[in-house]
Order: sequence, then structure tokens, then C-alpha cells
Amino acid sequence: MKQREQWTSKIGFILAAAGSAIGLGAIWKFPYMAGTNGGSVFVLLFIICTLLIGLPILLAEFVIGRRGQADAVTSLKKLSTGRSWGWVGWMGLASSFIILSFYSVVGGWILSYLARAFTFTLGGLDYGELFNTTIANPWEVLLAQALFMALTIFIVQSGIRGGIERASRWIMPLLFLSFIVLAIRSLTLDGAMEGVRFLFVPDWSYFNGTTFLVALGQAFFSLSVGVTAMMTYASYLSKEEKLGQSAFNVSILNIGISILAGLVIFPAVFALGHSPEAGPGLIFVILPAIFNEIPFGSVFLIIFFFLMLFATLTSAIAMLEIVVSTGIRKKHDRRKRASWVFGGLIFLVGIPSALSFGLLSTVSIFGNSIFDFADLLTSRIAMPLGALAVSLFAGFVLTKEDTAEELGMHPALHSLWKVIVRYFAPIAIVVIFFTWVLGM
Repeated sequence: MKQREQWTSKIGFILAAAGSAIGLGAIWKFPYMAGTNGGSVFVLLFIICTLLIGLPILLAEFVIGRRGQADAVTSLKKLSTGRSWGWVGWMGLASSFIILSFYSVVGGWILSYLARAFTFTLGGLDYGELFNTTIANPWEVLLAQALFMALTIFIVQSGIRGGIERASRWIMPLLFLSFIVLAIRSLTLDGAMEGVRFLFVPDWSYFNGTTFLVALGQAFFSLSVGVTAMMTYASYLSKEEKLGQSAFNVSILNIGISILAGLVIFPAVFALGHSPEAGPGLIFVILPAIFNEIPFGSVFLIIFFFLMLFATLTSAIAMLEIVVSTGIRKKHDRRKRASWVFGGLIFLVGIPSALSFGLLSTVSIFGNSIFDFADLLTSRIAMPLGALAVSLFAGFVLTKEDTAEELGMHPALHSLWKVIVRYFAPIAIVVIFFTWVLGM
């Protein structure tokens, strides 16, 4: 039986965790959520939710994962001293399974667009019609989704060091450098400052319970908390690493890349006279049109969709790892087979989401398409509830000795963190959640 792997370095762990956190949450979902929820107010609430609620819960997942040194279900059972909290791990696993099932659909869309960008067949098209035609084509979306899942499985099957850490060490630096180049190009367009104002000058009419919950859900989605992803990654971390510093670095990287994504997209959107409220199709409809109108646009478009593919893969890897690590438990020699089996199951479960804009477009669940319902179920319900459970577990079940030893921070900071995860974070989650429910 193989021994449980560990990250080879602190930077490897941070890059992998940041990759899990950033992903589509920052690059695909953050811009369109900001665009449809007032821009600057959403950004402000997202930063507040990330630092005051998301960061402490992220740190709680790190503590539980490293203390348990196992998959999330086993760690929670082991640390609950007779009071089984394993259900939180199972809920996180189910959430990851569902998220990856529709996340891989978007990954497939990106592969489709990347293929078109590489063959220079995106220029001069009606991009709204192209997007609708692409996502409605059953064979294209299913093949692209299958290819994306195969890429994810290939990396995860190689393990922590040989697969996930190695991929993250290449992907994340390229992601940041390329995004900086694209942001500079976007900001130099005539009229770009209108997009900057949209991101940073508040419109307080959007300050309400719905925007708060969407921002909280985005903070959880983009940090990968509430689905035990970070708990799983931290279980491979050595005892020498400082958890507080790692959690802070991941949170700041996540906020930074989210804002960078906004600075790539919104200045260009406003400079070229488009609407920021294009929704999930923003990067597939608006951005090709934008790049089509600027010098060397086809090259920038290829770079952008490569970034999207890299970011999507880093998050998909984390979600599949949750499922695989639980499936193999201590039988680490079964990783390769488990990766393909569970990855294949996730692909099958994602087929209805892939077809929800074509063959299954008439199917509605509580007024939502299958794809949108899966998103709503996870990001607005399951993830906040999962984060609530993790917060309560860290605040009331883990002993003071356990958390003090894992965190290794000043007693005053440790006490502040304990107060936040015991009282502030749970109360905030419950209040925001019920404000949204009552406002529906």
C-alpha cells in the first residue's frame, strides 16, 4: 500500500490551492455576476465577504484537513470524537460532484472556442448566434465536455506531486502574467475608464440582500470553501507550514485575479459600447466581439481562452480530487482507476446540463434550466450550508488545543478567529441566506 502523498513545498500548495480557488469562479463567474449585480457594490461586498467570512472558513478547512490527514469524510469523523460529522464531508463531496458536472460543460465550451480561435474561424461572426448555436449542438458540447473531463482525469490520476502540483506550478504563473498583459491592453482602449468606474464607483441601489447573498456565494465559490476542497488539499500538507499565512495568500490571490479579470473585461466592454449584463455568455459573446475590433485581436483571443482553460482545469482538478480521495481512502494504489471511474460518472451526470440549452431546453426545474438549477443548488444553497457546517465544526467541535497547535498564531489572533467561526460567520451566513429566501 502506498503512503499518503504530501506537497513538496509551500509554494506548490499555495499555487494549487489558489488554482482551485481562482478557476472559473474568478474568470468566468465573477465578471458576469458583477455585471448583472451592479458592478462596484457587488465587488465591495465580494471583498468583504471573502476577507471577513470566506478567509476564516478557509482557514477552518485548512485546520481540519491537516489535523485529520485524510479525506474530508474520514477527517471529520476522526476529529468529532464520537459525534459523527462525516455527513459534512459527504455533503461537500456531493456538491463537488454536481459542480464539476456542470463546470465541465463550461470547460467544454472553452475548448470549442479555443479550437475556433486557433483555426482563426472566429472573426467577423455574429457571436451571440455562434454561442447559442454552439451550446445547442449536442454532439459538440458532449464531445468537448468529454475531452475536458479526460484532461482533468489525466492530471488527477498522476497524484499530488506528479499531477496536481506540477500542473499548478506551470499554470498559475502563466495565468497571472497573461492576465496582466490583457488588462493593460484593455485599459488602453478609448473609453476604458467607464468600465473602471463601473467596477469601483458604487451604485448603492444594488445594496440589498440578494446582492449580499450572491457576493457571499461568489466568495465561497471562488475560494472553493463549503465543498471540502481546501480540507482535502490541506490533508496533504506538512506540519511545518503556517496555515494562516497560506490562507491569507490564497484569499488575496483570489481577490486579485478576480479584479484583474474585471479589468480585462469591463473596460473593453464599455469602450466598445457593449452591455455588462450579458450574463453567463459574457466571455463567449462579448469578448470575441471586442478582440475582433482591436489590433492583434485574434492573438489576444487565443491567449484569453488558454487562460480560461488553465483556470478551469485547476478548479476541476480540485473537485475531482475530493471525490477520488474519498473513494480510495487509504488505498492510494487505486488512484488511477478511481480517477477514471469517478470522472466518467461525473461526465454522465453532467450530460443533462450539457444538453439543457439544446435538446433539453424545454426542461425547467423551479423556473431554471438544468444547468442553472445545478449552479443555484450548489453556489447559493449547498456551499453556504457547507461553509456554515465547517464553521460550526471548527468553532464548537475542534478543541482549543487542536486549533492552537495547527494554527501556531498569537493567542489574541487565535481567539479572534475562534469568535468569527463560532458566531460572526454562522450568523452572517444565516442572515444573508434567509434575506435572500424571503426576498424570492
